[in-house]
Amino acid sequence: MFIETERTPNPSTLKFLPGRTVSSSGTIGFTTPEDAAASPLATALFGLGDVDGVFFGSDFVSVSKAEGAADWASLKTQVLGVLVNHFSSGAPLLAGEAAAAPVIADDPEDADIVDQIKDLLDTRIRPQVANDGGDIIYRGFHRGVVSLQMQGACSGCPSSTATLKGGIESLLKYYVPEVVEVRAV
Repeated sequence: MFIETERTPNPSTLKFLPGRTVSSSGTIGFTTPEDAAASPLATALFGLGDVDGVFFGSDFVSVSKAEGAADWASLKTQVLGVLVNHFSSGAPLLAGEAAAAPVIADDPEDADIVDQIKDLLDTRIRPQVANDGGDIIYRGFHRGVVSLQMQGACSGCPSSTATLKGGIESLLKYYVPEVVEVRAV
């Protein structure tokens, strides 16, 4: 099995592309070994010791190394070994039911605005963020403020604030005049 790797804008995160579907049910991220208990693959990756984040996209796995961890040269080989073992075994990505994301209650009067925001996220922003090994999740709209959650390589990335404010906020303000600010949650 051949797995490609790509650098991401976050120097602590590498993107691994196994050439097959990873998550067919949306993106899933884990930031602690306890969270990772829902996934045999994430558990194995956290078991390497130098991993502090695992993120599954539709066709990739992003792995973040812990601060002060070994360089990527040695950790990358270990991660590749875990990924090859997992995908070769045919083991499931998740064990049992994964926890659902919390439902955000938006004001029904803002339904058209929220639909515009979600459409822009899905068509213009999410594909670009996925190229960098991450995802962006809509978390709410209240009084002109859009709340978004950065996941995967984008979570903790040194350039994520610039991306959020300079890119995403500008785009949303341009197309949806009711948006006055974008905040990370």
